[in-house]
Amino acid sequence: MPKIKTHRAAAKRFSVTKNGKVKRGKAYRSHILNKKSTKRKRKLRKGGYLAKANEATIKSMMPYK
Repeated sequence: MPKIKTHRAAAKRFSVTKNGKVKRGKAYRSHILNKKSTKRKRKLRKGGYLAKANEATIKSMMPYK
């Protein structure tokens, strides 16, 4: 059986924790930051976890992580 290729875009955006959860970065932090409050921007700095519904899809894209 040949090795499965990792989806590079997914590998750059997500990481799998030891417990098997998928970590992700928050959206809406890249541009147009003037109208967003300081509090909102501060909360966007922190990462989050992927929803259970999408976990299997992302894990299949990254078979060796």
